[in-house]
Order: sequence, then C-alpha cells, then structure tokens
Amino acid sequence: MEDIDVEVPEFFICPISLQIMKDPVIAITGITYDRESIEHWLFKGQNTTCPVTKQPLPTESDLIPNHTLRRLIQAWCIQNGTDPIPNPKPLLNKCYVLNLIRDLWLPKLQLQALRKLEVLAVDQNERNRKCMVEAGLTKAVLSLIVTCYRKAQITGLQEALSILYHVRNSTPQTKLLLIQNDQIVDSLTWVLGLPDIDNINDDHVTSIKIHALLLLKTITEKANTKVLQRLKPEFFDRIVRVIKQGMVSQQGINAALNVMLEACPWGRNRMMMVEAGAIFELIELEMGAPEKRTTELIFGILFHLCSCADGRAQFLSHAGGIALVTKRILKVSPAADDRAMLIISLICRFSGTNMVLQEMLKVGTVAKLFMVFQVDCASYLKDKAKEILRTHSHVWKDSPCIERALLTRYAT
Repeated sequence: MEDIDVEVPEFFICPISLQIMKDPVIAITGITYDRESIEHWLFKGQNTTCPVTKQPLPTESDLIPNHTLRRLIQAWCIQNGTDPIPNPKPLLNKCYVLNLIRDLWLPKLQLQALRKLEVLAVDQNERNRKCMVEAGLTKAVLSLIVTCYRKAQITGLQEALSILYHVRNSTPQTKLLLIQNDQIVDSLTWVLGLPDIDNINDDHVTSIKIHALLLLKTITEKANTKVLQRLKPEFFDRIVRVIKQGMVSQQGINAALNVMLEACPWGRNRMMMVEAGAIFELIELEMGAPEKRTTELIFGILFHLCSCADGRAQFLSHAGGIALVTKRILKVSPAADDRAMLIISLICRFSGTNMVLQEMLKVGTVAKLFMVFQVDCASYLKDKAKEILRTHSHVWKDSPCIERALLTRYAT
C-alpha cells in the first residue's frame, strides 16, 4: 500500500502493527485486529492474553471476520486515491489437509501432495500451520522421513524435511513429537551422509542437509538427557564432515555447531567428537575468520573438548591452535574472550609442557595476557590471566620477549 498523506481514521489501525488493517477480525474480547498481527501474537509469540484488554485470549478462540470494517477501509482507500487492500487469503480447510496427508502414502500422488503441503508450510500464516499440525501433519511427515531412511529413498525427502522444519514451532505438541520419535535422529544422521550416495544433485543434497541440521538443532536444544546420551559415533562423524566440506550455508554451519555444543556436556559425546577429528576441523573453520556467532560457538565447543586429555592433545597437534585462540582474545566478543581464556587456562594447567609454554611466548599468548590487564574487560578475565601468569612465571621470567617488571607486577 502506498504512503498515505491524509489522516487515517483511528479505528482503521491495528492496535498491534499500527498499520491499516488488511483483514480485520474480532477477537472474543471484542477488540478488532488485523488477522496477521493477532495470529502472530497468539501462535508465534505464544501469548494467551488480549494485547489491549489483557483478558484471557486462548489460541483456540475464533477470530470473526469484520466484513463491515473491511468494506469501510476499502471504500476509504479508493476515495483517497490509495491502493485498495488485497482480498484476504482464505483460511485453510482441515479436510483439504487430511486429503493431502492421505495422498502421502499413495506413490503416484506423494510428490504432488508434498509440494502442496510445503507451499502451505512455508507460507507465514500461523493459523494455517496450526491447522496442518492439528490435522496430523507432523506425525505423518515424521513417519515419511523415517520410511525414506529405511528404504534409502530420496524422492520427496527435500519437501518432507522443509515441511517439518517450517511447522516445528507451531505447537508444543509438534516439538514433543519431534523429540520423542526414536528414529528421527538416526534418519537425520543418514540424511547428513547423502553426499556419499551416487547420482544425486549437489544443490538438492545441500538443501536437504541444511534442513536436517536445523531440525537436529531444534531436537538437541529441547531433548532430554536420554536422547543426548544415545548419540552414536556416526552422528558426530557426519556433523564434522559437514563442517569440513563446507557445503552448507552459514546458517547450516551454525546449526551444526549448535548441535555439537548441546551434546558437549556428556563425556562420551566429547570423546566421539575428538575421535571424529572435530578439534582440527573447528580450528580450520575459525581460521576462515567467520562471523562473531560462529566464533563463539567454536570456542564454546573447543573449551569442552579441551577438558579431556585427548582433546588437548588434538588441539596442540594443530600448528595454529594456540596462536588462533590467542589472536581472538579481545577481538570478537566477551563470550569469545571467556571461552578463549578458559581454553588457554586448560592447556597451561594440564598440558603446559616447556615446549607448549615456549610456544605461547612465540605466538604472543603471554603478551596478550598482559594486555588483558590494560583494557576494560571483565574482572574475572583479569583474575584468570593473573592466575596463568603467576603459575608459569618461572618459565617465562627469563625470556627476552617479556619485561621482568611486567611479570613481577601482574603475576604476584
């Protein structure tokens, strides 16, 4: 709609968006809203009160079209020479969704049904998504993905994963179904291995993998301990391979890193990541100077993995590990500083051989620790730097690279 220079009648304005209403509807509290705004408030925001009256407004309550007001707005727009408001999209019919779900199990109609459902799922209409979920779409698509996994079937997989991704937050029950399905993690692990299958278009595989990673992110963020303790070595092998190959978007990479970080608290998972070569690939990824959030995720994972001996050994086996972490201190964000200092602390405390400590001198780690005292940063970072300097001052005190006065000042 074009900009309007004349004064707009107050009752044409949606109380939420403060824009002229395109599809005015009346809530059970008697207040009229634009349908898109109130549905977003109820379904996406998961609010249960009327924004104006603060009275209870359950998501199940009907929103009644205000046809009279819509006609008045339409007439006013025409009279004032503005673009007429578009006709509202028809609400989705549950019977229509049920018929499409039924067609998912008919081989000749399956792909066509999936594509129609994907169009509906991708649409930003929250009520339509909720209607689809209430019709049983989530359970049906989960079953279809698991069937694809069992049969190594690729046809329709991209559409099915896209549907599941777009409806994953529609209702709490959707997330619960996603988490409780015993075979979905195995199915998505299989999806991440699809590049090893011949005769599949690379772009097609990339799209499939991104959706699989985003779904795994949702699952691991909400999953209970039992789910995260049952993860298998091939799960981490394929996550690490995704990072190594760099075939997915930044969103996909961050989703993969989120999955790893959620799994880190369990020692068994950390060992499987180390065995999959995760530390080496994380350092290589960070050397590409990624965005801030990626660095924070990488350093969060490295901190957990360096808490075990094998992880520290793998970290030190990379020629650029210490130098990279040192370089990022005070350069990215407070969260990255926190993890970086803890990584250096773990290396110094448990793997601080003379060779490692001398390397820290050469790559500027010790100088960076002094710098921490001179900048405005969290006091606990200064305390951590002081602890490291005090513990290893006997090794560094005779170095020509370090002023003894500085070491005496900050390490005591």
